[in-house]
Amino acid sequence: MSKVFTITEGLENLGALRTGGQGSVYKGRRMGPILTAIKLLPTPIHTESEEDKNFRSFRNEVTKLQKVNEQPNPNVVKILSWGITDSGSFPFIEMEYIDGPDLCELLHAPHDKIFTLKEVIRVADQLAGALAHCHNVGIKHGDIKSNNVKYNIHTGNYVLLDFGLAIMTEEQRRTSIRHAGAIEFMAPEQHEGKMLLQTDIYSYGVILYELLTGEVPFPLKNGGDAGRNSVMLAHIENEVPDLVRARKLALPETWEAKKIKQEMQVPQWLLQVIAKCLQKKPEDRYASGMELDAAIINGSLSSSDSKSQEAGLNAIALQSENEKLKTELLKYQQAPAQSIVSAPLEDESRVSLSKPFYYTVLTLLVLFMGMAVYSTFYKRQANPNKVNQDSLQSVRDTSAVPPNYGSAQGLGDNAAEMDTIKPKRDSIRAEKKPVVKPDSTENTIPDTTVKPDQ
Repeated sequence: MSKVFTITEGLENLGALRTGGQGSVYKGRRMGPILTAIKLLPTPIHTESEEDKNFRSFRNEVTKLQKVNEQPNPNVVKILSWGITDSGSFPFIEMEYIDGPDLCELLHAPHDKIFTLKEVIRVADQLAGALAHCHNVGIKHGDIKSNNVKYNIHTGNYVLLDFGLAIMTEEQRRTSIRHAGAIEFMAPEQHEGKMLLQTDIYSYGVILYELLTGEVPFPLKNGGDAGRNSVMLAHIENEVPDLVRARKLALPETWEAKKIKQEMQVPQWLLQVIAKCLQKKPEDRYASGMELDAAIINGSLSSSDSKSQEAGLNAIALQSENEKLKTELLKYQQAPAQSIVSAPLEDESRVSLSKPFYYTVLTLLVLFMGMAVYSTFYKRQANPNKVNQDSLQSVRDTSAVPPNYGSAQGLGDNAAEMDTIKPKRDSIRAEKKPVVKPDSTENTIPDTTVKPDQ
């Protein structure tokens, strides 16, 4: 990096960081390791006295700018000092050096072409807070663009820097914008040399549009006067291209289908904020950074409950269902301690029993079964030989007389034979009688064989 001239005593020039119509930014170093950023204004000052109009205007603007640091803000660069360079007599302001990339650098390789919704909302919140902080003390930035917002790699914050236009006179601003201003971020009224609080709001909207789609609404195709005039007229007359459609066309091919679907669900509140910021007339935008910051906070809080309008309706339905469940639960909790054990509330067809009644029935059933078992067992133990005796008596009855003995069928149909057999039978019975021992467990079957007469 070139070292063109010395800045001032005790402030070392480490070379230019970038240059432009609104001045140049150099990297500086004070005694020790502290690094700073020095903004040089393009119009030199001849003498540091009240008689010099440019010096007087510069001092007044710097004094107002220093109000920004009366209450430090993590999203606004700190103003450290100001003065006139030793060589060239250029006015300068010294700011803290933010180590990290610009927003515009984060939109180029190796990064994705667009930001995720989560990160866009994070930038929107922090940048709106920075504008609210500046506008609250009466400071209009005038040059808000993606390369004037840095990501601090040490703190993780997005920081608004370069208040060059804020310390310029109106004529200097008009000349700077006409020749070297970032025309893609300029509000319609800015082309007439005006700088309002609403001017910063418009540029803020352009930044959010760029982060979501990868490109500003009205890009500069070439750097000539014709290209600049075309962009200026587009800001004044043309409608802003559809943001959702532009984001869909810019989706990286490396993203998975699930992530693409999620990243296309741009919150409605965010679309409304950007649309209001990009209104052509200043009075149709947010009146200040404070009003813008409130809109971002309200939108962020609403998105925590629902990420879309449909999700919001579902949340209402769930809330209604929860109220019903709470009512039913309250009824259940208010029931007596010895409440019934029942089926779920919605099943009214099921029979419910109280706990005491249930346990009583169960106890009686157990006792009844026990008594039945005991009764059967006791009877068997009390008369164990009954079955054997009955069987023995049956055997005796059937063995005393053979089957069909004395029947007409067994003896034949001839009556004469009956008369012959009968006397013999009677004599046999008289001679042989069966002996039965009552105490014996064995049965003796009497011999009833008919013996012939000797």
